[in-house]
Amino acid sequence: MSIDSEQRTAGEAPAMNDADYQVEVIIRSADGLHMRPAMQFVDLAGSFQSNIRVSNQQTDVDAKSIMQMTMLAATDGTKLRISAKGADAQKAVEALQRLVEEGLFKKKSAGPDSSKEG
Repeated sequence: MSIDSEQRTAGEAPAMNDADYQVEVIIRSADGLHMRPAMQFVDLAGSFQSNIRVSNQQTDVDAKSIMQMTMLAATDGTKLRISAKGADAQKAVEALQRLVEEGLFKKKSAGPDSSKEG
């Protein structure tokens, strides 16, 4: 069994069905998972010890790699499976699920005039 070097981290990546914990989320943003929210996702994933993977049913990537996360090309309505294996797998998956469902796409801009159109 070989593992694509693009998708391998420090150890062998677990198969999606080998995960300790996993959940499906749906991207709900007209802009999709563009660079800024993808970076937030990667930063949060990097705060956990577990090996975390994200799949869009065609591509399986390391959630701690911004380059790999952008390969998902997750547009509005894309279903993603977040899976983790390790000591803090459940906490990691739950935090990332919350980020996608509640945090990433709530505001278009963090500026004070974000509700005004110009």
